[in-house]
Amino acid sequence: MTLEEKVGQMHQIAGNDAVTGPHNPNSNDGEDLRKGLVGSMLNVVGADKTYKYQKIAVEESRLRIPLIFGHDVIHGCKTIFPIPLAESCSWDLDIIELSAQIAAIEASAMGLHWTFAPMVDIARDPRWGRIAEGGGEDTYLASKIAEARVKGFQGNDLGSLNTVAACAKHFAAYGASEAGRDYNQVDISENSLRNIYLPPFKSASDAGVTSFMNAFNVLNGIPATINELLVKSILKEEWKFAGIVVSDYNSIGELIQHGVANDKRESAELAANALCDMDMAGYCYRDHLVELVREGKVAESIIDIAVEKILTLKYRLGLFEDPYRYCKPNRENELLLNKGNRDFARDCARKSIVLLKNNGVLPLTKNSGIKKIALIGPLTESKFDMLGSWYCAGDENDVVSFYEGMKNRFGKDFEINYSKGCEIDSLYKEDFSEAINFAEQSEIIFAYVGEAGLMSGEASCRTDISLPGNQLSLLKELKKTGKPLVVVLSNGRPLEINWLAENADAILETWFLGVEAGNALADIISGDFNPSGKLTVTFPRNMGQIPIYYNHLNTGRPLYENPTEHYRSRYLDSSIEPLFPFGFGLSYTKFEYSNFSLSKNKIAIMEKFIATVDVKNLGAIAGEEIVQLYIHDKVATISRPVKELKSFKKIYLASGEMKKVEFNLSAEDFKYYDKNMEWNIEPGKIELFVGPNSEELLMQEIEITN
Repeated sequence: MTLEEKVGQMHQIAGNDAVTGPHNPNSNDGEDLRKGLVGSMLNVVGADKTYKYQKIAVEESRLRIPLIFGHDVIHGCKTIFPIPLAESCSWDLDIIELSAQIAAIEASAMGLHWTFAPMVDIARDPRWGRIAEGGGEDTYLASKIAEARVKGFQGNDLGSLNTVAACAKHFAAYGASEAGRDYNQVDISENSLRNIYLPPFKSASDAGVTSFMNAFNVLNGIPATINELLVKSILKEEWKFAGIVVSDYNSIGELIQHGVANDKRESAELAANALCDMDMAGYCYRDHLVELVREGKVAESIIDIAVEKILTLKYRLGLFEDPYRYCKPNRENELLLNKGNRDFARDCARKSIVLLKNNGVLPLTKNSGIKKIALIGPLTESKFDMLGSWYCAGDENDVVSFYEGMKNRFGKDFEINYSKGCEIDSLYKEDFSEAINFAEQSEIIFAYVGEAGLMSGEASCRTDISLPGNQLSLLKELKKTGKPLVVVLSNGRPLEINWLAENADAILETWFLGVEAGNALADIISGDFNPSGKLTVTFPRNMGQIPIYYNHLNTGRPLYENPTEHYRSRYLDSSIEPLFPFGFGLSYTKFEYSNFSLSKNKIAIMEKFIATVDVKNLGAIAGEEIVQLYIHDKVATISRPVKELKSFKKIYLASGEMKKVEFNLSAEDFKYYDKNMEWNIEPGKIELFVGPNSEELLMQEIEITN
């Protein structure tokens, strides 16, 4: 290969199917393909489209090296599943892995080889739009989800036609962007970096993820794209990661705006020497890397290593054997949005819904005595919004709306009245009269409110996370009718919903559920499916509490020790407690926890032990419960969180059934990065907690000895 051809493999160009950054419509990409100066394309979706570009690369270039096609397949490809934040609320690693597997099958049938997922950023600020794309605020759960998604996308053999290469992003600490504003700076300690933000990336690496993506943000003054602590020290040396590191969209070019490079030439030099293997849509490598190597500013060995990794991935994907193997229209026709995929999407959506409140009005059954239902709200008939952000090849015409789902399930037995009521985000006062009239004629109100589907995701941050527009005013008017009020929420982040928590008779947090949204909601409302989801992000009482998360450090003056004393860690105008805590979620039945015990009360550092708890279903119907185990290291050389999730079990209990739930643990589970940034466990006492969420807990204590 010539030096120009090597650099070409490190150059990724963007198509027109999704433009998420500066585009270069006037570039000579077609000619570059013929010269072998392009290694990868993103945002080109469809077997026919990828075939067109692949044919140029392998039949008109000198070396006939195939392209690798990438895209943001985040929560489904053609069959759109719940957004990742919603799926995380299922706490069901099997369905999370399977949703990634189905997405990979569909993506590969559409000519794609590489997904820029999973996003494994820990997010503690609901203002940040990209909280919708991840697994929530907890490091342990997010790490398990990262592993499941990588396995789902990549399977056991990348050479299989039904798999795609995965990419862990955004490396690293992007979820800690200041003020919850996208692309903003991050300034955190190495302690926080290693103990909170990096473990999900390590989990993805251990699961065999093929690539990492640089984050957009500056981390402690150094852009993540050229941050040597992240890439050279941690990723390459400590973790021994041997896969591809790809920039985010033009993040190399953006080094100029960050103020660390004078121009794209210097940006290319910095990024290449920081071991970024591929330039995504930045044209920095294409335009400048060859001359930088010839001038001795970038070693050719760096180029050789990067190209070897890129070609190796293409080989593993089977592209050298058959560059057109992913470009078969018949596979595309057979595998996209088939009945099996839709059935799974419905089940996935049901398990992602969280019941936040219920005064006994749900489920709605034939025996309830109710005959007339009012469906009110701006999201009731919406299809597009149910796709959420990053909906890939999703089509709103494939979506079952809430209105359709309710008509399908209840139309024969109930009279259904519908009014939109208001727009999602109107700036002007609206006429609620039709909605109020229909509500007064009905016996129960289902108000479907929340955010538009694109109010979260990349570059979709909000300073005000209350209900947009006039929706809260509409709900207050509906409340005045005296009819039972069920609020159905769709949103990509936790919202400020104090009034709802106090005044609604029931609240369903449904996020954005994908193509089977309406049917899944009807399954929950009817009681055909008992809700089992639990929050993976904390809901604040008000925006002044942000960031708020359960696994915080204690203060020297914690409020709970002496709540009447003035000089405590408090607010003058609000409780410090969340509205809904991490791990919270109700069921149509009730579970009782008892007899929490440990097999040992003292262990050596290498010893194992068993924690057990009895969980009983006290209700009349069967249900699933997510049993959560937390720890607190009471005394350590650095402050440790007041609680940390360390294990969980999802169990099914028939009415009246009791199960003894076991957690097999060892001192290894209590390790963390200490003050010397060493992975360590120290002797001392550990509190263990078990319960249905991060606040309602039973406690035991164990001592670790040398």
